[in-house]
Amino acid sequence: MAKPKYYTVWKGLESGVFNNWEACQKQIKGHEGAQYKSFETRNEAEDALKQSYWDFVKKPSSFKVSTSPISKSKATNIIIDSICVDAACSGNPGIMEYRCVDTSTKEEIFASPQYEDGTNNIGEFLGLVHALALCKKKELNIAIYTDSKTAISWVKSKKVKTNLRPNSKNKIIFELLDRAVLWLNTNDFSNEILKWETHIWGEIPADYGRK
Repeated sequence: MAKPKYYTVWKGLESGVFNNWEACQKQIKGHEGAQYKSFETRNEAEDALKQSYWDFVKKPSSFKVSTSPISKSKATNIIIDSICVDAACSGNPGIMEYRCVDTSTKEEIFASPQYEDGTNNIGEFLGLVHALALCKKKELNIAIYTDSKTAISWVKSKKVKTNLRPNSKNKIIFELLDRAVLWLNTNDFSNEILKWETHIWGEIPADYGRK
């Protein structure tokens, strides 16, 4: 029988300590920027609530930089103390969203609303820039994984190369793209952006699981 876990919610519909995942999920589902984490004992969870969520985000001691394909012999070289982003899009274009999770626990760090008439590449890019901006704000020098080569290239070039055209439905998406590009051109960051090798490691932890 699985040991019970306790869930601390710093930011959600309500903050507090919850005895099960279902109760925790009610507080965080659909809440952008929700902050939560599981603990083995109630005392740990209650003590954590008195501190900042960011005190419990793991920080790696070193990084391995690589955006090239990883050989099978290096399949275990995943930086567990990291975060990862992924996007989902129903159609192309279609309903688009993105999110960021803790690589080791798969606990959601932030999730976007659903946007009309977007693309998966745009979602991947916005998720990556959102993660970079959040890390800079919180002074977190942690690695960020994405499975999108396109998103990595857009971040590196600080330009978005999309065939999507603006319309009344996706106006907010293009506003977000403009803000993301502006952020990249006016901010420096030290976080390593790493390619998640799906063909070796399986789906990225931030995957929505809708395939």
